[in-house]
Amino acid sequence: MTADLAPGTRPSGRAGRPAVAGLPRWVLLPAAVGAALVVVPLLALALRAPWTRLPSLLTTPAAVDALLLSLRTAGTATVLCVLLGVPMALVLARSTWRGVRVLRALVLLPLVLPPVVGGIALLSAFGRRGLLGESLEVLGVEVAFSTTAVVLAQTFVALPFLVVSLDGALRTAGRRHEEVAAVLGARPTTVLRRVTLPLVLPGLVSGAVLSFARALGEFGATLTFAGSLQGTTRTLPLEVYLQRETDPDAAVALSLLLVAVAVLVVVAVRGRPAA
Repeated sequence: MTADLAPGTRPSGRAGRPAVAGLPRWVLLPAAVGAALVVVPLLALALRAPWTRLPSLLTTPAAVDALLLSLRTAGTATVLCVLLGVPMALVLARSTWRGVRVLRALVLLPLVLPPVVGGIALLSAFGRRGLLGESLEVLGVEVAFSTTAVVLAQTFVALPFLVVSLDGALRTAGRRHEEVAAVLGARPTTVLRRVTLPLVLPGLVSGAVLSFARALGEFGATLTFAGSLQGTTRTLPLEVYLQRETDPDAAVALSLLLVAVAVLVVVAVRGRPAA
């Protein structure tokens, strides 16, 4: 018979070989390589950064304009993602008709499309000669190569992140609580407001934060559909791309700023303690 283990200790797979969550030891090597693939470039970026010049590089008029424009447009895009994505996720999660799988695939398509393809698609729809752009131009509304185009491009690529997050939360939560509320006489709108949304609020918040981060880092669709005009359409990723050719130190400094925002987003979404 084996001796009793001390409190708080765990048995290992073999004597003298501590296990890592019951996994074989060979898993550690590819895991370490994968971690290095992510960490080493970020470490190199930090070592390359001109830390003494960082304040001056981040406070140039072009950098400030790009940062403020990115925050403003990404915030607006996130609001649009919530207003449009919540109903879309509800329809996808609660529908039973056969075509819902096709609809889900179309909604999630921007996740796998190259951003530049999304920009061309937006330009084909809202450009001066686009499907809707010609009619809008008659009304005096020009969308392409404007701040509105930036918001539309960011919404196009960020919306699926909120839909995926909320759709998963709705499926996990099930319909039991909603059915009980309906049996007790609550109207559908009341059930949605008092039961469904509070139940999936963590998923909604996570989706909104991820959408904001994706909108803030959008580059390809924005460049294709909105162009790069300082103060109007040149967001922070576009400024990084332009500075890479003229002032590499400024590009590194702005890249660090985007990395810092991304770290805050990851901590906000994944750093909460488990219930």
